[in-house]
Amino acid sequence: MSLWLTHPLFIPSLVVGITILLWATSLLPEFITALLFFAVAMVAKIAPADVIFGGFASSAFWLVFSGFVLGIAIRKTGLADRAARALSSQLTDSWPLMVASVVLLSYALAFVMPSNMGRIALLMPIVAAMAKRAGIHDGTRAWYGLALAVGFGTFQLSATILPANVPNLVMSGAAEGSYGIHLNYVPYLLLHTPVLGWLKGAILIVLVCWLFPGKPHAPRDLTPPEPMSRDEKRLAWMLAAVLFLWVSESWHGIGPAWTGLAAAVITLLPRVGFINGEEFSSGVNIRTCIYVAGILGLAITVTQTGIGSAVGEALLQVMPLDAEKPFTSFLALTGITTALNFIMTANGVPALYTTLAQSFADATGFPLLSVIMIQVLGYSTPLLPYQASPIVVAMALGKVPARAGMLLCISLAAATYLVLLPLDYLWFSVLGKL
Repeated sequence: MSLWLTHPLFIPSLVVGITILLWATSLLPEFITALLFFAVAMVAKIAPADVIFGGFASSAFWLVFSGFVLGIAIRKTGLADRAARALSSQLTDSWPLMVASVVLLSYALAFVMPSNMGRIALLMPIVAAMAKRAGIHDGTRAWYGLALAVGFGTFQLSATILPANVPNLVMSGAAEGSYGIHLNYVPYLLLHTPVLGWLKGAILIVLVCWLFPGKPHAPRDLTPPEPMSRDEKRLAWMLAAVLFLWVSESWHGIGPAWTGLAAAVITLLPRVGFINGEEFSSGVNIRTCIYVAGILGLAITVTQTGIGSAVGEALLQVMPLDAEKPFTSFLALTGITTALNFIMTANGVPALYTTLAQSFADATGFPLLSVIMIQVLGYSTPLLPYQASPIVVAMALGKVPARAGMLLCISLAAATYLVLLPLDYLWFSVLGKL
């Protein structure tokens, strides 16, 4: 025991463990836990300041910030209500249809827009306006269901599209840097979409309808919409330019975060933009920004201090990886990813797991590329909301209580592991990947 107390990883592990426990149990508001992590980590000197506060330098943090700003402008100018008016007349005839349309819209947008945070920022005000027109009010279980449909549909289903979320890009970069393996768009899509895209999307729709029932009514307002105002037209053109820059990132090399930040700055400029200082201060949820920075900083700290590597090596020793039992090995590799998700969150898992993939391949007899691909099911299926920052942001924008997010997280994870994991194993086998 005394040897462990003097181990150089003891204090960092204790700080990380308590932070995760507080987030998982919601004993403190999430942003206070994040601030507590920053304070204790700096006082205890478990890592340099640029590591602990690395979340503030992350592109994900600035996408969250710019998403709040753009969302305020979309609502203020009336674009959100205009888009909702067009959608609600067709998609609010029944609750399953409404939920399915939100999930499918979240998934479809991932094919053309590479940022989870950007998609949530665009969709949330539109879905909120659509819900209001259908008689679904803020603070009701039905509204929680729609907000969670945006968050879960955006994050979990986009894992099947290679460039559509941060963990996929981390995995792709780690695979190329460590093994010289270049992941291709179409084979990746074929491998993951049938099970983790289509079937998981269907289960998500069923769970939202069941756990968060609602009774929308089709709006009876038959008057034609007013012509677009000058501000609506200007904002629509700016958003079209932002969307084009997001989609064409591979051409110009400017990351989605910095495109979004530039758009947010334009939105705030006096006489040029769309919102003033008071609207900014009341609409931008600084609590959520601090929470996201804390999650990202925790993941960076776990990697830089060596906690992640130590946990990964320990899991390698205890998990039942056996070339003679392929399904058991498939379960074990998914279990390793799930365990890492608790300490590194979804963005950090691929960085560590992929570097250990060769050891996993040697132990299981699976091809190296298949071992790398198996992690997708694990990191795209969080057991708790804090493990996926896009879900956290969607919950914050929709003012969804932690208990509702945890309920859907655990329910969808249970369905994924009980139903989809065996099907995913069969699909890997059909494609000759195992």
